[in-house]
Amino acid sequence: MFFIVALGISRCSAMAKPLILVTNDDGVQAPELGLLASSLDAVGEVWVYAPDREQSAVGHGVSLHRPLRVTRMKDRWFMVDGTPADCVMLAVRDRLERRPDLVVSGINPGANLGDDVTYSGTVAGAYEGMLLGIPSFSVSDVSYAPSYVGSAARFSAALAREILQHGLPRDTTLNVNVPDLPYDEIAGVAFTKMGRRNYQDEIIERHDPRGGTYYWIGGSEPTHHPEADTDFAAIDEFKISITPLHRDLTNFAALETLARWTITL
Repeated sequence: MFFIVALGISRCSAMAKPLILVTNDDGVQAPELGLLASSLDAVGEVWVYAPDREQSAVGHGVSLHRPLRVTRMKDRWFMVDGTPADCVMLAVRDRLERRPDLVVSGINPGANLGDDVTYSGTVAGAYEGMLLGIPSFSVSDVSYAPSYVGSAARFSAALAREILQHGLPRDTTLNVNVPDLPYDEIAGVAFTKMGRRNYQDEIIERHDPRGGTYYWIGGSEPTHHPEADTDFAAIDEFKISITPLHRDLTNFAALETLARWTITL
């Protein structure tokens, strides 16, 4: 088992059952969401706030120009007609009676590796938790049609316990990708850096029956640049990849380069 050093994020109080907020980007009816919530029930008091429909690839979108509506599905389960970031923000800032001890986003069917994190609504749900100062992680099964999503659910519960006990570094969220394998066939856990996708998207132009033009952003499955110690490398080795993502996106090396520029007004 691994341990995470706590730097600045308070640990869950031993006096209260931890409150775990769960969201996703595949919608409140996604079976993977129910499996994740059930697995986390053994760890804490689970509240679900999830989108009313598919929100994949919405990134960190927030609904600023329309009202949001919340529908109660069952006890501690709510549907929001917004994005994953909307769900977390609304639950934490207004709906929940106390602050969550942990935010978990997933389980996404399909990997969120490398540059995928910039598009992923799943990652955005966890990232919003981090922005609100709450320990968080996102979790994906790397198969788009997973056969062993229970492995990701089981590992999520184990990881949740570790985070609740040890905390996370300040301004950090974890992006977790799990091989689609039986739990006892997974080769281990690797702490990784982000790899790089090689996107080959093409724009497909078509015409509707009235002669109007519309476009599909499509293309073949993206490849990735081979590099050691990345999330891609871990998955290729049948390991669970855990990538810490930081709030500060500043390129400090670029600052040194830019400082040598001469720009006048």
